[in-house]
Amino acid sequence: MSECTHVPELPRPGPAPLSATCLECLAAGSHPVQLRKCLVCGHVGCCDSSPYRHATRHFDETGHPVMRTLEPGESWRWCFADQKLV
Repeated sequence: MSECTHVPELPRPGPAPLSATCLECLAAGSHPVQLRKCLVCGHVGCCDSSPYRHATRHFDETGHPVMRTLEPGESWRWCFADQKLV
């Protein structure tokens, strides 16, 4: 894992999650596979293994580059802009 140019630009402290699950999946009647939290705004979306890929959609729509896993026991972050773990 390495730093990207986007990590230093993130708000400190980071935002709280806006929800406990992917609200877009709930609205669509789908079940999220794994959850990701946007480190810019706190949006919670499902991962790319979920049918709707709401975390990636959030990046595409907002340009917010870095998300972290919300899965228990995991602590990694992913930069969509740089396509790497940070």
